[in-house]
Amino acid sequence: METISIYPIGYVISPVLEVKDMPPGGVAAEIEVLPQYQPALLRLEENSHLWIQSWFHQAERDKLIARPRGNPDLPPYGVFAIRSPARPNPIALSLTKLVKIENNKLFVERLDAVNGTPVLDIKPYFENDIVFSPRTPYIPGKTRTSHQEQLLRQALIHHQEKCQSLYLAVRMAMVADEIFGHLNNPELMINVTGSACLADTIQGLTRARLANPPRFSYEFSVTLQQTIWTLPGRGTLTLTWLGPSDIMECADEELFSMDFKLD
Repeated sequence: METISIYPIGYVISPVLEVKDMPPGGVAAEIEVLPQYQPALLRLEENSHLWIQSWFHQAERDKLIARPRGNPDLPPYGVFAIRSPARPNPIALSLTKLVKIENNKLFVERLDAVNGTPVLDIKPYFENDIVFSPRTPYIPGKTRTSHQEQLLRQALIHHQEKCQSLYLAVRMAMVADEIFGHLNNPELMINVTGSACLADTIQGLTRARLANPPRFSYEFSVTLQQTIWTLPGRGTLTLTWLGPSDIMECADEELFSMDFKLD
């Protein structure tokens, strides 16, 4: 068998010490690059996001089948089919947001590597890295709360701003997800009426495009905040915001006028 030699180029400094304590989505952390590799950081600050490749030294290496983290009720997958830390070679790939660089230290957000994790490589995130509407398995959180938090993280990554319409979009998407399942279903049609922020966040959560296939339409409105979700063979769901400002705390029936019609 061929031998491959890999040497750490730095180490993670994180408030999280154990894998079991790492929250979904990672945490703010630092990457301390070894002095001999500091010249490789030249002009890295021109990038807003980075791919961090690290060695998950606490991971199991003899496990080939695992269940998605956060929801053990889901069916098992081969570790090459999901982002399980357990794998023959525990090379992790984390997409982080670069906050700043100070000498040989990178300050990043959303890093899911525990303290002391060896860092193998740092690569900038490029425009060509994006696949806007990929085909992926449906892996919801175990509880409604954890799944809603999952949607909120995705919304923030896409929309990049915490605003009322973002939270409203997350709540609308949560209701639609519970009825129709995977929001990236190529047959699920979405119509949005309301603010541009609402439309942008819904589009980011559903990966719905205007063409190829056409799944998304939008009409601007100041007075009406509404989404209409249609899945052929299943039905049509209309969600209209009733106006409460405490969007993340309200019950669904207090937040929306909901109308679901079966096909």
